[in-house]
Amino acid sequence: MLHLDLDAFFAAVEQRDKPSLRGRPVVVGGTGGRGVVATASYEARAYGARSAMSTAEARRRCPPGTAFLGGRFGAYRRTSEVVMGLLRELSPLVEQVSIDEAYVDLAAGERSDPSVDGVTALARDLKARIAEATGGVTGSVGIGSSKLMAKIASDLDKPDGLVVVAPGTELDVLHPLPVTRLGGVGPATAERLRQVGVGTVAQLAAKSLPDLVALAGRAHGGGLYQLARAEDDRPVVAEREAKSVSQEETFERDLTDLAQLNRLVDAMAARVGGRLRASALSGRTVTVKLRRYDFTTMTRSQTLPQPTDDARQVASIARRLLAEAGTGGGLRLLGVGVSGLSQYAQGDLFSGEDAAEEVEDAADESPAVPEPPADRRWWPGQDVVHDELGAGWVWGRGLGRVTVRFEGPLTPPGPVRTLAADDPALHPGDPPDWRPTTMGA
Repeated sequence: MLHLDLDAFFAAVEQRDKPSLRGRPVVVGGTGGRGVVATASYEARAYGARSAMSTAEARRRCPPGTAFLGGRFGAYRRTSEVVMGLLRELSPLVEQVSIDEAYVDLAAGERSDPSVDGVTALARDLKARIAEATGGVTGSVGIGSSKLMAKIASDLDKPDGLVVVAPGTELDVLHPLPVTRLGGVGPATAERLRQVGVGTVAQLAAKSLPDLVALAGRAHGGGLYQLARAEDDRPVVAEREAKSVSQEETFERDLTDLAQLNRLVDAMAARVGGRLRASALSGRTVTVKLRRYDFTTMTRSQTLPQPTDDARQVASIARRLLAEAGTGGGLRLLGVGVSGLSQYAQGDLFSGEDAAEEVEDAADESPAVPEPPADRRWWPGQDVVHDELGAGWVWGRGLGRVTVRFEGPLTPPGPVRTLAADDPALHPGDPPDWRPTTMGA
């Protein structure tokens, strides 16, 4: 099994398409006061920025000059499709988990040499082809005898890593790791394990099956017992029709503060909206899942007249459903999901309140000022084209003006020009093409 995880994917695409941002901290996500970070470049991660963090917190941590950009899912989707196409050349069994992550069953491929040297050479070639085909986007690759080991391996040497776990060495790799590296071990489970002296996978493997079932329940405890022994027989499923997209979190302590829970709802809705947009899906039913202090679980749902992929709308409905359900006694788990999916697009993950709430520039230097007219609403990072100056992207906005840097993936860092927000020569643009062979097309 091979697992590919593209490195800081959204930010990497932004740095590719915007040469003035290469080597600089870049944060992609909601840019308004209630925005949430979707991806932070490795330069931004060095200052503590990370996905699911509030944009406000990321601004406090990152230095002046950090670029805070709204998302461009068209650009991300085009790049993802190129990568997934390369994976399908290796094997007909490719399971795309998200826009930037996939599993490949190498044994089903015609060119598969199962030796360690063979799969290592294949992975090196794949990484080089991905970088060339995407204009420099990198990915970390892990290869192992199961999905579990492939995913563990891909996370051991990020970014741009390659780790092959040789058959028979799975436990040598797995057992020294913290239990939090196992899927399904969230903060709450990790804390329960810590209380019984389990911090590493080796310590987890030393526990008996009855002990783990008593600790985490029959299904979860049994799963932990198998994972600690590198037992994972899940196949790669090439085609899956998603029935829902959801995000949930288990807390270390019971939460009762509605304001704090609402902030978590916003973060989850942003992730759900991003996954919907990445898959070109929308859904009609918004659901909130709650697990109370006494472990009782309940859901509340609302079905919309039209499908949506708008994170703001999902968050607004989920907040109301949460308030109706109440937080009395405290919540151990909270989840937000969208179901009733269809190939229908509406809205924008980073639109709505975040786009209208405040005005700021990509370098985080402009104060909050009134928006331009609604029919000329520009946002940081947006692709634009000027009739005379050519293609570029929105660097900043405010006070009835929009600042554009005119550059692209195949140009050097370009000049910055400030224009009237209602300049009739300025138009929204399509994502630029990064492939040299299409220059001038």
